[in-house]
Amino acid sequence: MENDNMKILIFGKGYMGERCAQAWGEEAVLSDVHVNSVEDALNEINRVKPDAVFNAAGIKGRPNVDWCEDHQIETVRGNTTMPLLLADACAQAGVYMLHMGSGCIFYGDAPHPDNAWREDDFGNPSPVYSRSKWAADLALSSLPNVGIGRIRMPIDWMPAPGNLIDKLAAFSKVIDVENSVTIVDDMVDVFHQLLEKNAEGIFHVTNPGTMKHRDLIGLYEELVDPTHTNEWIANEELVAQGLATKGRSNNFLASENLAKFDIVMRPVQEALRETLEKYAAAKKEGGCCTPSGTCSC
Repeated sequence: MENDNMKILIFGKGYMGERCAQAWGEEAVLSDVHVNSVEDALNEINRVKPDAVFNAAGIKGRPNVDWCEDHQIETVRGNTTMPLLLADACAQAGVYMLHMGSGCIFYGDAPHPDNAWREDDFGNPSPVYSRSKWAADLALSSLPNVGIGRIRMPIDWMPAPGNLIDKLAAFSKVIDVENSVTIVDDMVDVFHQLLEKNAEGIFHVTNPGTMKHRDLIGLYEELVDPTHTNEWIANEELVAQGLATKGRSNNFLASENLAKFDIVMRPVQEALRETLEKYAAAKKEGGCCTPSGTCSC
């Protein structure tokens, strides 16, 4: 049963938490609380009295996930322990919880004819970051009144350090790979629908189809910066050239469970071009204005 005039309590004031809070407006309450215990979370839930809780908190490392390899305890505490504490509090309060997961728990091709990983497939992660996210999924997916929305390589029209557009544009060397990706505008809408529907289970919140890094860079050079250049390298060269400590997850995700709740995402190529067009417009306004002309600076 869907709710009208929802109140959504968001934990995690990072890129995704802030982005969803902005999009959801008055429905969203962005918490300042860092959850270190069930009591921390339960006190905040009792204070706000939300209809649903969205967990956007987590540890991904800076400047990238290689940081997690040398900070295992901090990574597990943020990506595994904290979501379980929050789920415990939500269960005690009788409130639905949506947890933002990661599709980076899968490496390589899936054991299916189309090579795409399904929501109920078992992860095969090696890096600490991916293992910590997979551990949370294993536990949370066994609980009632909990949903997990896995995203991959978020692409946004708003310039931001965590935006794949900004990441790839800044690299002098880019790996030539193909992946499932998440267009952030679509993600924000899907997360809201999952929260409205108290949708239980695991959901791959990725746009239908796949994207090559060359597709994104090509649109970036067409629409944003015609002077941009980079060197293309093979995936195995990323570690060999010392550009990363561990190899990155590259995979295709099949999104089958969203359809069970009548939730549809745009094909990735359609959404990608529109996003780059909006990104170009935002960059022209100094990165602080929306494509519609509303400025925050």
